[in-house]
Amino acid sequence: MARVPYLTSRLQGFGTSIFAEMSALAVKTGALNLGQGFPDTDGPTEVSEAAIAAIRAGANQYPPGPGTDDLREAVAEHQQRFWNLSFDPASEILITAGATEALAASLLGLCETGDEVVVFDPTYDSYAAGIALAGARMRGVLLRPPADGSGSFWFDEEELRRAFNPKTRLILLNTPHNPTGKVFTKEELTLVAELCQEHDVIAVTDEVYEHLLFDGRQHHSLAGLPGMADRTLTVSSGGKSFSFTGWKIGWACGPAPIVNAVKTAKQFLTFVNGAPFQPAIATGLRLGDDYFEQFTSDLQNKRDLLGGLLESAGFDVFQPEGTYFTTVDIRSVGATDSIDFCLGLPERAGVVAVPSAVFYQDQRDGQHLARFCFAKNDAMLADAGQRLVDAFGR
Repeated sequence: MARVPYLTSRLQGFGTSIFAEMSALAVKTGALNLGQGFPDTDGPTEVSEAAIAAIRAGANQYPPGPGTDDLREAVAEHQQRFWNLSFDPASEILITAGATEALAASLLGLCETGDEVVVFDPTYDSYAAGIALAGARMRGVLLRPPADGSGSFWFDEEELRRAFNPKTRLILLNTPHNPTGKVFTKEELTLVAELCQEHDVIAVTDEVYEHLLFDGRQHHSLAGLPGMADRTLTVSSGGKSFSFTGWKIGWACGPAPIVNAVKTAKQFLTFVNGAPFQPAIATGLRLGDDYFEQFTSDLQNKRDLLGGLLESAGFDVFQPEGTYFTTVDIRSVGATDSIDFCLGLPERAGVVAVPSAVFYQDQRDGQHLARFCFAKNDAMLADAGQRLVDAFGR
């Protein structure tokens, strides 16, 4: 790959995000966009009305650096209510420009040059870039698809154990996991917790899909396991839970010394953001259980709708346990390279997907996989699914 002029060596190799590239392709071709992970409908009216009210009330200047008091209190209430985690809103919660900034600030604030960061491979694309910006090195542990097509993506325990070494500074863990849809079990997280304590490693957990779990599965936060409260930073955001992804309101919760280190880096990134959206997300976090239950139920129905159509089109489908992404094996329709497949899909079927290969350290590990987003209205999912059936069905 040719060197990009002026770009720092740490970011050489990081080009335009695959999401931007595929969304531009959707616009160019008029294809239905099941690539980038955002819903096509707004979230609860109570939340959007709270943002409008905040704008009209004058909440339009810089909010406090750590976030508004009310939002930090709402985050603390949410963590206690759903996951039985206790945080002091004054010193253990930091509001950020989405989870992406929280993760970047964590890496910049916690890693020294040459440190290693353990991740489960594949990863969301910003992980590798954030690790590179921090001057650290990514150490991947491969998540493998279930051999028979059913069940969870899995990892080799010994491979995970070998990933921890004297250079390991932190583990960056995403559950529910994008792009595979895997939900890490309590037993798997217990192993991670044991290794973190054995090697004195900090854990940063990306839990943005914490409410998007299907078939009765339970979300377990690593911070709640024995010995992990003092070494875990828990990251999430309101974008996925309330379908307002453009607002970019996230948070990081953890012990005060770790949060303070992250805050030191964060203040030189965006400084602050989203003043009128902070009270709105606080409103969302305080919605009743019925909202969260219905939201998850509706998404599960969408998962099943798209998954059934993908199967009818001839794809081998890995049914996700969480998130709003479905992964398929493209070899079942005669394709072998997910990048070529996805670049040609708009012309062939009028649908955009994302090639899973781009999420892997070694693209060969995911070259036979593609990812579809089902956080769309039912009519669009039915239309996209039928187009795929028409293009590939046998």
